Amino acid sequence: MQKLVKNFVNEYQLNTSCEIRYLDLVSEVGELGKELIKCQDYGKKEFEMTPQVAEELGDCLFSLFALCEELGVNGEEALLIALSKYKLRFEQKGSIGSAN
Repeated sequence: MQKLVKNFVNEYQLNTSCEIRYLDLVSEVGELGKELIKCQDYGKKEFEMTPQVAEELGDCLFSLFALCEELGVNGEEALLIALSKYKLRFEQKGSIGSAN
C-alpha cells in the first residue's frame, strides 16, 4: 500500500516536507474522530459504521503511508516491529500498554 501512495504522490506532484505530512496525518485523525462522534450522535447511540468513517480511515492511511515514505520508513516493517513488541509485552505483562 505504501508503494501505491508513493506512486500517487509522485504522479500528482504532491511532495512536501515530513512536518507537513505529520500535520496532515494529525488533521485526518481529527476528521476521523469527528465522524466517529457524529455517527454516535455524541454518545447517545451505539456505533454504526458509515461510509464517511471508512472514507476518513482511508484518508488517515494515505497520510500515514505518505509520512512513512517521506521519512524513508517501510510502514509494513514498522508495523511488524510494533506487533512483535506488543506480543512480547502481552506475554510478559498481560497487556500491550507501555505503562508498568
